[in-house]
Amino acid sequence: MLTGAKCADWKDRMRKNHVKLIALAFALQLVLPHAGRQAVAQAGKAAYPAMAPLDQYLISDEKSEIALARSAAPGSISDGAEVMVLGREGYKTAVKGTNGFLCIVERSWAQSEDDSEFWNPKMRAPHCFNAQAASSFAPIYLMKTRLVLAGKSKAEIAQAIKSGLDTKELPALEPGAMAYMMSKQQYLNDRGKSWHPHVMFYSPGDMTKSWAANDPNSPVMLAVDPEERVTILFVLADKWSDGTAAPSNMP
Repeated sequence: MLTGAKCADWKDRMRKNHVKLIALAFALQLVLPHAGRQAVAQAGKAAYPAMAPLDQYLISDEKSEIALARSAAPGSISDGAEVMVLGREGYKTAVKGTNGFLCIVERSWAQSEDDSEFWNPKMRAPHCFNAQAASSFAPIYLMKTRLVLAGKSKAEIAQAIKSGLDTKELPALEPGAMAYMMSKQQYLNDRGKSWHPHVMFYSPGDMTKSWAANDPNSPVMLAVDPEERVTILFVLADKWSDGTAAPSNMP
């Protein structure tokens, strides 16, 4: 984990360079305030204007996708996790778990619909959700995937997520929900690529003020995703899931 001194130094550099903050938020597939999202979207809006052929998002070898999904967390966690892999009709369970965790490789539509890389076929984002997140947060992404594969537009996807949350078709976020993202093989976007290993903690609503997050000299950094109605606190790790050292400086 980051020491207090390193975290403060990193945070100060982030605040002084808004471009780095934008890259950070995209690396975590989180959502910046509308103005920031719009600025980044405009900068790269022509890169991925539409969905690529489905084959470009699929991993042909199921064993490879299982291994990539499990790389999200140390083996002590991921070896006992359920693993889901993406097929032409959505995600299916490839390995039944024993410890309540769910490992999955998210694709680019995990990001917000106005993200310029929403259709980037290179994105591979291994997650290992704990039991609370697997049952109450992962369903949002799984619904988005079904809608994408059904050929729905971005506007239709956004409306379906809103409706699902409003009608409780999508469950309320459970206390204690979190996820590991510590894969050295992750490709989060064209800017951050593998970025840093990290752990994410989810809370409902906007917790920015109550946590004093992102305030001057506060060690708490987070992003708010209004579509999924969640605040995500992130903590950087100093090692990848395989135990090797992670980069010590921001890209």
